[in-house]
Amino acid sequence: MDTLSALADGFSIALTFQNLGLALIGCFLGTIIGALPGLGPSNGVAILIPLAFTLGLPATPALILLTSVYYGAMYGGRISSILLNIPGDEPALMTTLDGYPMARKGMAGEALALSGIASFVGAFFATWGLVFLAPQLVKVALLFGPAEYFALFALAFATLGGIASKNQAKAALAAGIGLGIAMIGVDGQTGVPRFTFGEVHLYDGIDFLVAIVGLFALSEVFIFLEHRGTAKATGDASDIKLGRLTPPMSMLKQTVPTMARSTVLGFIAGVLPGAGASLGSFISYSVEKRLVDKNNTFGTGDPRGVAAPEAGNNAAAGGALVPMLALGVPGSGTTAVLLAMLLALNITPGPLLFTNNPDVVWGLIAALFIGNVMLLVMNIPMVSLFVRVLLVPPRYLMPAVAMISFVGIYGISGSTFDLMVMVFFGVLGWILRKLDVPLVPIILGVLLGNQMEANMRRAMTISDGDWSALFASPLSIGLWLFAFFGFILPIIAGRFFRPKFPRTDSEADPD
Repeated sequence: MDTLSALADGFSIALTFQNLGLALIGCFLGTIIGALPGLGPSNGVAILIPLAFTLGLPATPALILLTSVYYGAMYGGRISSILLNIPGDEPALMTTLDGYPMARKGMAGEALALSGIASFVGAFFATWGLVFLAPQLVKVALLFGPAEYFALFALAFATLGGIASKNQAKAALAAGIGLGIAMIGVDGQTGVPRFTFGEVHLYDGIDFLVAIVGLFALSEVFIFLEHRGTAKATGDASDIKLGRLTPPMSMLKQTVPTMARSTVLGFIAGVLPGAGASLGSFISYSVEKRLVDKNNTFGTGDPRGVAAPEAGNNAAAGGALVPMLALGVPGSGTTAVLLAMLLALNITPGPLLFTNNPDVVWGLIAALFIGNVMLLVMNIPMVSLFVRVLLVPPRYLMPAVAMISFVGIYGISGSTFDLMVMVFFGVLGWILRKLDVPLVPIILGVLLGNQMEANMRRAMTISDGDWSALFASPLSIGLWLFAFFGFILPIIAGRFFRPKFPRTDSEADPD
């Protein structure tokens, strides 16, 4: 009952005109961002973080806005997948397999409505999972000491590549780059500057918001500049016929068991640190295909092939919030960006968040329920409007992204040096994306590097320099084993279990 009463208090916080308005704006913007090929939830949230600071929003309203964008972008990713066969982001990749064939059959409206309903089911029940699982995980997290936290952070880095990554070595390289960036600045224990090269502005380290906006938002602008005037990542939605905008009852009855199974699988995938919505979408589609595809209809426009990945990736989006709020370890790329927002607001996620900031965490969870209902109500009648968004030329969109990035970061810090650092990270992100190096491990390294170092030093101080203290407790041994197998197994089994995706021209980033 304590959990439900805390949730009721959360609804009293979320049900204010300001927070309802921000949730509505976030859902609308998120759906548009998700629909545009290449942006995706990570970029969308990164672009809007400076805007939230510029508006001077307190912690709870700012998080409500950004998580509404997150959930909206997960919904919106299906639009270009179904209509153009271009995934809005990587989790929506599986939706193209049956969504686009349905659109080619003249069932685009039914496919979009069905995917909206499946997204609602996945996200709604995943949010209930968050309500009941996160407080229980907090009780376990209170057993953590410095050695266990160091092992937990190592687990997050080890599993971040996982099955969802194309190359474990590149994921490890990216994590190393992120940890190296986190080391820049004055050492908190010895007072010695590290990697500052005599530049006074670097004594305080690299602001993670500057790194995130540069890596995600500005790199997207550079990729557009590289490919402007070509047909890359473009499509024509002008001749799409939506047809019926509501799925028939027979289609809903056929897909209800699919949605239920995919919601459970997606939520589990989301809770695992580093797995995220891409893995949730892939597992849901693969399991459903093996269970019910007796006539080999998947891939030819089977409604169950649309419902499975949509329920799975939206359930994973909710599941990814569990380790972020309860342990301070993000479960996906977008929750890593949300973690940066919390840290920038001087709120530390982890076991004490539910005790020290209950208004923030329960107000946020209540807003997720409200946002889900808003998205369901908004998405079906406004499908034709969101389809028109696909006709917006990138030459108008990308300057707006660049302007929001520069104005927002300057508004936060007032430093022209930070703008130059942001441009540097934009160029770095562009180069890494051309080399197919994932950006999310870099962000995780920047965010968690200092905490990882501090916990390791604390453990070494307590044990008087004995390294075996990092493996002394059963909990830390379990985390190290999980980290080892989480890193090794995808390398061994990846070639057997990784999906054979069709090649697309999307520049989407993994979440």
